[in-house]
Amino acid sequence: MNDMMMRYTLFPPAGPLGLTLRLPASKSISNRVLVLHALARGSEVPLNLSTCDDTCVMLRAFSSSADVVDIMAAGTAMRFLTAYYSVTPGKRLLTGTTRMQQRPIGILVNALRSLGARITYTGKEGYPPLSITGAPLQGGKVTLAGNVSSQYISALLMIGPVLPGGLELQLTGNLVSRPYIDLTLQLMRRYGARCGWEGDGRRIVVSPGGYKDTPFLVESDWSAASYWYELLALQAAAAKSAGSDATGSVELSGLFAHSDQGDSRVAELFKRLGIDTTYTDKGVCLTCGVDAVQSLEADLVEVPDLAQTMVVTCCLMGIPFRFSGLQSLRIKETDRIQALICELRKLGYRLQAEDSGVLAWQGARCRADEAPVIATYEDHRMALAFAPVALMRPGITIAQPFVVSKSYPDYWRDLRGAGFRVEETDA
Repeated sequence: MNDMMMRYTLFPPAGPLGLTLRLPASKSISNRVLVLHALARGSEVPLNLSTCDDTCVMLRAFSSSADVVDIMAAGTAMRFLTAYYSVTPGKRLLTGTTRMQQRPIGILVNALRSLGARITYTGKEGYPPLSITGAPLQGGKVTLAGNVSSQYISALLMIGPVLPGGLELQLTGNLVSRPYIDLTLQLMRRYGARCGWEGDGRRIVVSPGGYKDTPFLVESDWSAASYWYELLALQAAAAKSAGSDATGSVELSGLFAHSDQGDSRVAELFKRLGIDTTYTDKGVCLTCGVDAVQSLEADLVEVPDLAQTMVVTCCLMGIPFRFSGLQSLRIKETDRIQALICELRKLGYRLQAEDSGVLAWQGARCRADEAPVIATYEDHRMALAFAPVALMRPGITIAQPFVVSKSYPDYWRDLRGAGFRVEETDA
């Protein structure tokens, strides 16, 4: 059956959730340490690397001498490899899917060009594909707006130690997604780099000196954990509406109490939605706690990958919300704000978006589809966030379910292991 035509129709487990599982390794950490490992020319291969599409693309790129590198839909790979190939001998054409060729990269290219990088566009100005001729770059000072994608900033930072003049990055305006920048700096230091914030917290200085070969174990993915928080919260809500108590629990191994991943904030956010987190020597245990808040307002600028999880959860729990800081969602795998508005309308919820990166729901309802089919827009997080809806709406259908391979390849297997019935159908 054609993967593009495949659909999954989902039915919830008969009883409360009660399972232990190991989540996929962090894609964010995996992709960064692969770049650092390559720049260190190391032999200590990082352990527990993610098996998701984005990381597999990175691994293929680093093990290949091909002139054309197709990173498909992997935005992280496009940004990181653009910088990496700029300082690596050889000439390469870096390309991707049609959607990838619609995602802007001019800000990063201009910053690299200011350092002397030899990059040209082979198609539309400011967008992939890119022709990159690697050459030694001296380094120096670069100024960037703080509200650009953190992956642009991380891509520049990671090549900083191999530049003879190092790198000074001055950020202006509002700073978004700082946890991802801090994650990059933490990992760079683990590989021996000297780098950090200076002055007023708008300037990052990276000293020259390169990297050292370092053994590394990748933590499990807190973004993936968010869907299990959602599953438990929705099961509790379903039980409450049926007049029974929620008694489920989920143990997730491989997560750290003091994590460098910004998405570990999911524990605090879901505490407000009635889910408790207990840290153990193996990971975390999720249980149902006190009642959820009546409404929720939060700035998600530092954790945009949690937006779909939070939005879907709150709607299905009937909790009005106002989430700000979502500007970057417009240029993700799809326009995630518009995608959420469209797909939640199928479930009977009328959301409102504001130009300032705000998505809100004040309780407005509309007529729901009798047999909703959720479009995923080639976006893994749409499938991941909408699948738990089956707990409240048994029989919901997810189109193109295999998009989850981008970050959580075993998601459907894990849902089946939790007792969900997953029926394959053809569109």
